[in-house]
Amino acid sequence: MYAIVEIAGQQFKVAKDQKVYVHRLQDEEGSKVTFDNVLLLEDGSDITIGAPAIDGAAVEAKVIKHLKGDKVIVFKKKRRKGYKKKNGHRQYLTEIVIEGIIASGAKKSEKKAEPKKAAKPAPKKAEVKAEAPKKVEAKVAKKVEAKVATEDLSKNTVAELRELAKAKGIEGYSSMKKAELIAALS
Repeated sequence: MYAIVEIAGQQFKVAKDQKVYVHRLQDEEGSKVTFDNVLLLEDGSDITIGAPAIDGAAVEAKVIKHLKGDKVIVFKKKRRKGYKKKNGHRQYLTEIVIEGIIASGAKKSEKKAEPKKAAKPAPKKAEVKAEAPKKVEAKVAKKVEAKVATEDLSKNTVAELRELAKAKGIEGYSSMKKAELIAALS
């Protein structure tokens, strides 16, 4: 009896009492692990293929130890260019031994699912365009009234005065000089 199971993102053909080296698992040494993503199951002459996984099938394993794999050398070279790079690494692995293959009746592993937040429907573009200028105009108008009432306008720059005149609705503000803008705003 053998099974093809997905463990840590890779697919392995496993049988009972087989040792397998997989990518590092979070489980502690000596703990038992159940993999329920069984893709194919062969029992004598019966072959069951999942779509994509077989419901109720699982592979039970025991974590033997965590280790590092052999050193892998990565060497890059471009001939006649003087370019050479030597690099290497050792992959983190976990050694597991397959204790049994369950054909049916296995419980699914419980994963903590976070509750999804209800998404607000996005406003339509026409609504956003209609609301934005009204809000901006109202805010600018309030600022203009507050500035005109509390400040001496001669301290402002011409650009600021033109902005205030635009918000107040004065026509021809773009060609006015500073003194004319102050007079129009007062």
